[in-house]
Amino acid sequence: MNAPVRPDARTKLLKKLIVSVIRDGFQHLRMDDIAKYMDVSRATMYKYFSSKEDVMDGVVRIIVDYIERLEERNHNEDESYFGVWFQQLFEQSVSLVEYITDALMKDLQAAYPDLYNILKGVLQKREQHSLRFYRLGKDKGIFNAINEKFILLQDDLLLHEITSVKYLLYNHTTIKEVLHDYYQFKKMQLFKADKLSLVDDANINPVIEQLSEKFNRALM
Repeated sequence: MNAPVRPDARTKLLKKLIVSVIRDGFQHLRMDDIAKYMDVSRATMYKYFSSKEDVMDGVVRIIVDYIERLEERNHNEDESYFGVWFQQLFEQSVSLVEYITDALMKDLQAAYPDLYNILKGVLQKREQHSLRFYRLGKDKGIFNAINEKFILLQDDLLLHEITSVKYLLYNHTTIKEVLHDYYQFKKMQLFKADKLSLVDDANINPVIEQLSEKFNRALM
């Protein structure tokens, strides 16, 4: 009798592949290519994944789980919650710039529309969840009275631009500096002056360091 497949083993293999899939898409990948990226033999890969669709299902589930983890933390609405959740939302917004690429979404829509719809649905749910958070902050007098839809649009457009290689090279800056500046920009934009103390910047420094390392590895 075969031993059951451990979910953590599948996840480890998928994480070896996920950067390439997200950056370049997956339509061109054969199962031999996937095994190579996972750094295992074809036979070993088939112990964990029955098909290319099974692999892509795993990739999408990793992204979906990451998005939904943030929602699970939304259970406390005292003022300190807004500073913490702002930082968590910032971290996730930056990470999703790396995870949700045009190459990935186009390939999913063309090859696996069901997986595309699952991911699209979770992203739409995240958007509505974020809008409720911003509206609640305004209602409680913590956030400035700005259009919350503009905040999401700003993340979608501006974050993609300032984290691009073209932007970094043209402005002679680093991803770490850009993320730090964008974080400060969003904090000052969102929180009222007398509520800035709710945000502990010491908590974000290791996060930005980690995000910067991930971006730099992806560019190598």
